[in-house]
Amino acid sequence: MKLSSYFKFLFVGIFFGIVLVKSEAVSWYRIYEMFRFHSIHMYGIIGTAIASGILFLQISKRGHIKNLEGVEIYVPKKESGLFKNILGGSIFGLGWALIGACPGPMYILLGTGVFSMVIVIIASIFGTFVYGLLKDKLPH
Repeated sequence: MKLSSYFKFLFVGIFFGIVLVKSEAVSWYRIYEMFRFHSIHMYGIIGTAIASGILFLQISKRGHIKNLEGVEIYVPKKESGLFKNILGGSIFGLGWALIGACPGPMYILLGTGVFSMVIVIIASIFGTFVYGLLKDKLPH
């Protein structure tokens, strides 16, 4: 792909960031409220994302939708791993609760001037690197 074709992804990312900021989905206070079960605000946002994700996934499965390169989208079946999902979700949720942001909003928060997110982004990249080194030794 040419460099100019990546601009559409940049604009979608910027739009997504604006939506998350305006909906207060990147607000540490809103995330804190969610984990304390004091407000339904974040659960509504997450529920809407899950519902639209399910809808668009089913449409793409049944509609034989193609990606930008003209290849039909294929979603492979995943093996059921309840324990792995609970463990992975718990680790993700713990990190989210401690940091106050999941991976996408980390960059949005940095863009809004929360410069302490640089530490979190560096730690995330380091964690991803360590996972890449250890993934063959981990149970999948």
